[in-house]
Order: sequence, then structure tokens, then C-alpha cells
Amino acid sequence: MFNKILVSNRGEIACRIITACRELKIPCVAVYSEADRGSLHVAMADEARCIGPAPNRDSYLNIPAIIQTALMTECDAIHPGYGNLSEDPSFAEICETYKIKFIGPPAHVVEAMGNKAAARRAMREHGVPIVPGTEDGIANVSHARTVARDLGYPVYIKAAAGGGGRGIRLVQNEEDLGEALAIAQAEAKSAFGNPAVYMERQIPEPRHVEVQILADSHGNVVHLGERECSIQFRLQKLLEESPSPGVKRSSLRRRLGDAAVRAAKAVGYQNAGTVEFLLDNRGQFYFIEMNTRVQVEHPVTEMITGVDIVREQIRIAAGEELSCEQGHIYFQGHAIECRILAADGLNNFLPSPGRIDEFVVPSGPGVRVDTGVCSGSVVPSHYDPMIAKVICWNHDRVSAIARMEAALRSMRIGGIKTTVDFHLELLRNAYFRRGEIDTSFIRRRMNGEGRRYGEEGT
Repeated sequence: MFNKILVSNRGEIACRIITACRELKIPCVAVYSEADRGSLHVAMADEARCIGPAPNRDSYLNIPAIIQTALMTECDAIHPGYGNLSEDPSFAEICETYKIKFIGPPAHVVEAMGNKAAARRAMREHGVPIVPGTEDGIANVSHARTVARDLGYPVYIKAAAGGGGRGIRLVQNEEDLGEALAIAQAEAKSAFGNPAVYMERQIPEPRHVEVQILADSHGNVVHLGERECSIQFRLQKLLEESPSPGVKRSSLRRRLGDAAVRAAKAVGYQNAGTVEFLLDNRGQFYFIEMNTRVQVEHPVTEMITGVDIVREQIRIAAGEELSCEQGHIYFQGHAIECRILAADGLNNFLPSPGRIDEFVVPSGPGVRVDTGVCSGSVVPSHYDPMIAKVICWNHDRVSAIARMEAALRSMRIGGIKTTVDFHLELLRNAYFRRGEIDTSFIRRRMNGEGRRYGEEGT
């Protein structure tokens, strides 16, 4: 096992990793920007080092500063969490060069899955269903028009090196294609340093369903069931649950799990990862991408399986075998996660950074709160606005929803606007309660009462 781990992230995921390290009795080093000097993850860690000014590029994306800090503090492993450098193959490769273990898959796997077009090609070759579309980049507008006509409108243009909902444009007709292509390429270049894009047919009113996998270096691969992630605004997830209310048959769950395991084996995957699918109303699913990191929504899977995913990540990186076998993984009850953002959930999710004057979180049986803030914390404007995740488990979906409602009603966050009221409205929505959801749910089912949410969807 490792002697010391550097956590190259911030907020709730940094706190979550530090908690897992404590259970494994591994000392932790936190890194922080000048804006995060007083943050909770800094206080929790055994050691903490400032690595730069507030902007992400100068701190949490500053590879030389992070590597130097790891070497100075004698860390033999780095956990990147999610976002930031977690899916940067060059960072994983640099860690390997300095003999620091990157707690994630090998660099070549991160790179292979980071190119979405190449990932689609690999999945097709191994019998994993993919959304109809191109497997190579779009060369120019003329090429795009030809492909779109063959696929049939509407189509998506997506960044080949993308993720997190960036570099994506939905095109309804040929007249809009040229402008959408230029915008998607520019966004891809800005966000990922690579303007390459590919094209997919739009699947009408799909569910976004993903499968959690774990794979060690000894050839063992398991899946931990599926998560429903269809509640999204501008391609950003807001609520996740497991199991998916759209996966009603055990045969579909088995096929999803088998496809995810096959995808992991196809690329020689190691560590925790997520295979993401679109699920149509006929029960057909299509691979869209593989996330080579821990997901924000991993707690719902932990709640229904009892498997500590972050702990498994660390053990796998240390060369140990999985602590669970597929035949001994059981799915019990239902879990829901609400992402609480520093944003006005009833006004198009406008950001609301600032000082938190009051922070009271729910508790009780089946209630978990993952957070990186407390009373007195300042939410900077430089980073993702998520400040907490409330996760509730109960014996079935109806009772899990009821528990989440009670939990959110008892939550008190003062000084900033949040998405708590939005989530309460969502939980009371009749369509949501019946499990009739898809990726356009917020736009189609929650507009009204003087509010308009954006028109963008997956």
C-alpha cells in the first residue's frame, strides 16, 4: 500500500478521497489555490500546500506545481478525483515518469478513451452497440453535410476529445449546420486544445444510463449496476439514481452490465470507470463514452451495493485484487443523489458565489452528505458551483424520494442561492415520481410558473 497520497483536487471529492485514505491509514497531502486557503479539504488533510493563484490553469491544472509538491512531500501516489487533470493522459504519463502512481487507468487507456471517436471505433469492434454516426473526424462543412444527410436530422456534432457537455451542438437542419460546426470546433479547441469533432444521430427522448465498473491489474472486471442520469440542464447532471427506473427487466440490466464489462476488457481497463449509454424507449442501448475516473454520482452505487469505490480505486492502484466478485455483488434498495449547487435553481441556474453564513445538513438513517464546505466557507467564482451532494437510500424508489424530500426540507444554507428548492420541485413532479424521465425532462416537464429553462439537452 502507499506511504502517502497527494490529492490533486478540491471541494467535496477531495474530502471524500481524504476520508477513504484515513480508513486505509494512508497520510494525505492536499493542494489548494490561494482562493481555497480556508477550504474544508485543506483542514482535513495531514498536510497542505498552496500551488498557485485562484484560476484553475494556475493551480489545479498546474502540472509542474503538483508534481513538485508530490516530490517535496514524498508522496508515492496522486489521486486526481474527477474533472481537472483526472482524464489528462499527459498528466498520468508524467506521474509514471516520476515513479508516482496515478490512481486511475494507465495513460494509454486514458488517451484512448479520451478520444470519443476512437472510443466508438473500439466499442464497435468488440460488439458494444454505438449510436449511428462517424468514427472519424468531420473534415469540413461539405463532409458534414454529406454525413448528416446519410444519418438524417437532427444530428449532434461532438468534440472528439470532449467531455462534461462541452463542444457539443445539436443541429436540426442543413441551414444551421455550418454555423454549428464552426462553434463546436471552436469550443473543442478552447476546452480541450483539439478542434476535432465527430457526428452522431440524435436518439429521440433517450435516457442517459451509465454502468459503474471496477477492474484490477489481475484481469478481474466487475460491474456495480447502472445509474440513471437523465435529469440534466445544458448537459450537466443535477440528479442521479440507482437503479434506473427505466431498466425494468433483469435481462436488460444484465445486458447493460455485460456490455460495460466487455468495453472495459476491450481496452485493457484498470481502476474505476463508467461506461455511458443512451437508452431508447424500446429498450435498445447505445454506447456514447467511457469516463476514466470516479464519477460525481458514485455514492448512489455505493449505497445500493455497499462497495466503497474510492477505496477500491486506491487498492487497485496499489496492485491489489478487487475485494468483490461479480457473483457476490447484490443490489439492495434505491438511492438518489441531488447535486446542490451555488446557483439559483429557480432562475436558469445563475451562479451564486459568496460566503455561506449558515450550513446545516440533514442526517438520519439512509442519509449521506458529501460536501467540501461548512458555515463560514466562501464559494469562489472560479470553479464548479457544486457545494454538496445529498444522497438518500431507502427500500424502494417511492420511499427514497420521500426520504430525500424530508432531507432537503431540513437543509439550511444561508448567504447564497442554491438549487435546494429546484430539487424539491423536481421531486414533487408527477412525471418524475412515475419515473417518466429522459434527457429533455427539465425543458419539457418543468417549464412554467413564470420560469423558463434553457432549450439545450443531451
